[in-house]
Amino acid sequence: MRTAYIGMGANLASWAGTPEATLTAAVLRLESLGQVVGRSSLYSTAPVGFAAQPRFMNAVAALETGLEPQELLHGLLAIEEEFGRERPAGLANGPRTLDLDILLFGELEISSPELVVPHPRLAERAFALTPLNEIAPRAFVPGKGQTVAELLDRLLETTARNESGAVVRVESSVWENRKDRGL
Repeated sequence: MRTAYIGMGANLASWAGTPEATLTAAVLRLESLGQVVGRSSLYSTAPVGFAAQPRFMNAVAALETGLEPQELLHGLLAIEEEFGRERPAGLANGPRTLDLDILLFGELEISSPELVVPHPRLAERAFALTPLNEIAPRAFVPGKGQTVAELLDRLLETTARNESGAVVRVESSVWENRKDRGL
């Protein structure tokens, strides 16, 4: 069993409801791929790339799994589809009902046409590093020679002050009630 850290994001409603309800339901679906052993708080984050869209809700879940990386990826893609994820051609970083990314998978480094781990833009994304740092600050990021906390510190040092509202912790009774129950 290895621990995979799964980045979760949504900014459109799904069959489960609002983006925060979608992320809450998605954590339960992750249990079909392993055991969720931790999860971050919920964060409201500014969109990256395509800016003309609603803010995202983001979180990170720690998943202990016996699956191989490709199997985990296929399971995550299937869960995204269950929640109505569409991937329109030519619109990278567009709005979505659910996005699930493998940020880290144990201490593996993977580079294939289908999957790159650690996530190739992890060190550039406060919306992923901030919740990841909350649950795994000392996790080592293969290929970077640094921990999650060190990468986040470095990113925050270089981030413009006008982006201070880019990642904001959200109090959510829907999310917190499930978290208190160990989900």
